[in-house]
Amino acid sequence: MTTTSRRAHPGGPALALKAAALSLLVLATTSGSALAESAAAYMQRVANQLIAAQREGGENDYATVLRSHADVPAIAITALGSYAQSLAKSDRPAYYAGMINFIANYASREGPKFPVARAVMTGQTQETAKGIYIDSRVTLVSGDVYDVRWLIVRRGSAFKVREAEVLGFEMTTFLDTAFQNYIGANGGDPRSLVVALNR
Repeated sequence: MTTTSRRAHPGGPALALKAAALSLLVLATTSGSALAESAAAYMQRVANQLIAAQREGGENDYATVLRSHADVPAIAITALGSYAQSLAKSDRPAYYAGMINFIANYASREGPKFPVARAVMTGQTQETAKGIYIDSRVTLVSGDVYDVRWLIVRRGSAFKVREAEVLGFEMTTFLDTAFQNYIGANGGDPRSLVVALNR
C-alpha cells in the first residue's frame, strides 16, 4: 500500500499510526443486515459512522462500539501469544472487558489528536477462509492521507472487524507486544494482565 503524507505528525509516525489504527478499529460498527451489502459498501457505511462518532468519542463511546462490534475474542486471545493456553477460561470474560477498556482509553486519548475528515473505500479482495480485506484511503483534518487496510470476518449473521493495517503496521501487533511484555515481566502469569487491565 502507498501512503502520502503532506505533513509530518507531531510525535512521529509510530504514534500517528497507532492512534489512527486503534481509533479506526474501535469505532468500526456493524449490524445484522451487513451481509446484505458488499463488504466495501459495508465498510464505507462503517467509515461514515466512524467519522461522526470520532467527533464525540469519549472512552465510553469507544468501549460500547468495541464491545458490540469488534472481533473481541479473536483479537484478545491472539494478543496473549503462547500465554493464551495458561489463561483459565473463567478469566476470559474479565480479560475481554479489560482489553476493551485498555483500547478505549488509548483511543480516547490519542484518537482526537488525529481527527478524520473523510474515508473512501478503494477496493476489496475475494472472500477467503481468513476473511475479506478492504482497502481505504483515509484523509485526516490536517490534510495527511493514509491507506488503511481492514480485515473483515463473518461471525454468525454479521461482519466483525478483525484487523486494521496502516503503513504496514497491524493494530494487533501493538496489543501483542504490550500484553506479552507485561505478562513476561510479571512471572509469566496471564492473570497478572487481567488484574492490571481491570484496575
